[in-house]
Amino acid sequence: MKKIKVDIPFLISIAILVISGYLIFTSASFGLLSKQPVKYANVAFNQTFYGLILGVIACIVASQINYKIYRKYSIYIFFISIVLTLLVFVPGIGLEHGGAKRWVDFRFLSFQPSEFLKIGFIVFLAAWMARVKDKAETFKYGFMPFLILIGIVGGVLLLQPDTDTFFIIALAGFAIFLSSGGRWRYIFISAIIGAVVLAGIAYSRPYVMNRINTFINPSSNALGSGYQIQQSLIAVGSGGMFGRGFGQSIQKFNVLPEPIGDSIFAVACEEFGFLGGVSIILFYIFFAFRGLKIAVRVQDPFGRLVVVGIVIMIVSQAFVNIGAMVGILPLSGITLPFISHGGTALFMTLLEVGIILNISKNQKK
Repeated sequence: MKKIKVDIPFLISIAILVISGYLIFTSASFGLLSKQPVKYANVAFNQTFYGLILGVIACIVASQINYKIYRKYSIYIFFISIVLTLLVFVPGIGLEHGGAKRWVDFRFLSFQPSEFLKIGFIVFLAAWMARVKDKAETFKYGFMPFLILIGIVGGVLLLQPDTDTFFIIALAGFAIFLSSGGRWRYIFISAIIGAVVLAGIAYSRPYVMNRINTFINPSSNALGSGYQIQQSLIAVGSGGMFGRGFGQSIQKFNVLPEPIGDSIFAVACEEFGFLGGVSIILFYIFFAFRGLKIAVRVQDPFGRLVVVGIVIMIVSQAFVNIGAMVGILPLSGITLPFISHGGTALFMTLLEVGIILNISKNQKK
């Protein structure tokens, strides 16, 4: 197999998402500038320096590092990611916001460790499944280890609580499991277990049940739990076919909750219209198509499974966010990859696609 350069179409898809995402973020952040100039400066700096600049550097570096080294140290990568995530529970280090502990603060640097857990889980699960090879379809070597890993990750994240991140990681895990030869009947068993767990979570945590009720009847509490989806739909609808124009969103000013976070797609639709929203969706589809095409062409099982895990994780997160903003999925609080505010998230996303770029050098022509 002759090695080739990085996959250019995939690189182009990354560039499109990063550039358009930063422009959308810049416009959406104007709403923050109007009411909290100091916070705006911090948000803009974190997104630009920690997310974009350091993220691009991380992407370039990761694209040059032989991806097979991650397989060699996969257990350590996963262990470190678990330890980092557990730091949110350490007094004086973990930060609590809105009743959830999802951040760690080292004074000079704060970040969301679950972003590291995503890639740590994918690398370790891919390494295990590649190691057991044909045994991946068995209960002992395939499904049981998969359940154990999901259980460990779920235990750490649900304690925070961070149900949304766990859901995205689980989707990536299922994709890796199936791609490695796992049986569909085990997926059905997992779905049943997941439904029972979700019912338990919804029963024990009112905010989850509230999201479900809001999704079923969003107009029942338009000024309360249904406020965000109502304002999001107004923003999306008011954009019309071509939008109000760049920077011209009205909803981002003191109306739409989290305009730079999980509501940023609504801001984009208001400014760029139906065509702009569809374009964003098509960008993600193109990203997924090229990423999975790389996976198909890579002969190394570990490399193939890592690509599948990362691509499914990023794209599923994007469509869960978009689906929530247009009312076809329950609100989740999940941000839009490449676009929403979050220096840690953007940095890690660019690092992850850098790994795919390196793997793409080993695909068959």
